[in-house]
Amino acid sequence: MFAGFEQLLQEHQAWLWFFTVMLDLGFAILLYRFFGRYGLYGAIVLSLVMANIQGPKLTTVMGLETSMAVILYSSIFFATDLLSEKFGRREAQRAVLLGFAVSVMVVVISRVGLFYAPTSDPDTAEYASRMHEAMAALFDYTPRFVFGSLLAYLLSQSFDVWVFHRIRKATGVKHLWLRNTGSTLLSQVVDTLIYGLVVWWGIVDLVTALQLAAAKYVFKFLIAVIDTPFIYWARTWKRTGLARAAAER
Repeated sequence: MFAGFEQLLQEHQAWLWFFTVMLDLGFAILLYRFFGRYGLYGAIVLSLVMANIQGPKLTTVMGLETSMAVILYSSIFFATDLLSEKFGRREAQRAVLLGFAVSVMVVVISRVGLFYAPTSDPDTAEYASRMHEAMAALFDYTPRFVFGSLLAYLLSQSFDVWVFHRIRKATGVKHLWLRNTGSTLLSQVVDTLIYGLVVWWGIVDLVTALQLAAAKYVFKFLIAVIDTPFIYWARTWKRTGLARAAAER
């Protein structure tokens, strides 16, 4: 049964993308359900760590080239906007800064780990060498990638929080869909342009860099639409158990 399901996802990348987005959002909403705002902090950190690890992997979905980082960003949109809606601007901005700090730490610690030479013990040297090369492929970030990704995240997510609350001030508690999708779509223009220009421009020509950015924005647009029912659902939950205790601290 599971083998057939895995084969179906591998053969149909669009369904695999949709499944991954739903899985990412599902984990985020479960963390919120049981741990309140701290669960949302955890969802942001989890997505950022996974995006650092899997982000360089490129794939093609629905004829558009994208990276795993774009797919794994779905719960960050959800978590930031839900924090804004339920707990206010300060909590949302705190989560953004926490995510930025964790991203810096992951980059530094991962880089330091590469300084350790693999063992030369005859029994394990071959395995150790393979693992070292695999880790180097994952964590040997170029300065351009590190600077571009961190700058794009910090500025775009801070802008997301600001736009969300500007819209909320204008509309009151109504039109959550507008706050959620509007803030995400505008902030991801910032994210996509910064990342495309800082990271890709110089590696490829400007036109190609903008084409790559535009393709990635399509997926961000779709994710912003998909997560809207989730944020409406989460907003209606009463705080109970651990979620209530976390919310009241």
